[in-house]
Amino acid sequence: MYPFIHIGPLTLGSYGLMVATGLICAFFILRADFARRKVSADAEAIIGITGLAGLVGSRIYHVLESPAEFFADPWPQIFTTMGFAFVGAIIGGFFALLYLARRFRIAPLLMLDVASPAGALGYGIGRIGCLISGDGDYGIPTTLPWGMSFPNGIVPTTERVHPTPIYEFLVALVIFWILWKLGARAIKMRAPNGTVFAAYLVLTGIARFLVEIIRINPRSFYGLTNAQAASVVSILAGLLLFFICRRAPAPREA
Repeated sequence: MYPFIHIGPLTLGSYGLMVATGLICAFFILRADFARRKVSADAEAIIGITGLAGLVGSRIYHVLESPAEFFADPWPQIFTTMGFAFVGAIIGGFFALLYLARRFRIAPLLMLDVASPAGALGYGIGRIGCLISGDGDYGIPTTLPWGMSFPNGIVPTTERVHPTPIYEFLVALVIFWILWKLGARAIKMRAPNGTVFAAYLVLTGIARFLVEIIRINPRSFYGLTNAQAASVVSILAGLLLFFICRRAPAPREA
């Protein structure tokens, strides 16, 4: 594992590099989606602000999961490259997109639709950063032939464990492809705004719930991890939004 990459006197975190790569890829997807929908918006600003809001949200959510530990020694936990929560990133990015939708005068659900494929792809690429750095996002021990150990990771283990970041990366690619195709179909059929985002909430919720079964995260709510509980909320919210969208009128021609 390579938690840090040293280039002369410069030290770069591999996780941060992959997150940046994910944001760059998400930018190109976002720009392409705006183009095919014939929507004028600043994709660079949207990706930059949403990405920053997602990082801040993920850090805050992680801190709130163990407040006693944070308040016992707050400063080291504020200025650290470890400890980011997927759910917090979704919440932070969601509110940033609502703000940006108002800023660029775009229907909020349309903005969320456009951001969904980009978000799925960017998330998957970012997970490769977790794999390279060995930051503890791996799964339980396994005897499967593709099991991996992380002896030099940030959170080391010499046991062969499920490489869950790879699972999430592969599933994220599939989700991205589904959302992209669904967006094309929504444009062609003039479907109500929100259908792509609804699918994003359901698909990512299911994916995260399942991967948590073999993750090492502690259980809290009725035997579920925090991420699984949030995934259930995501799935239900997506199904509700899909039901609402089906009853909504189709958007008018521009």
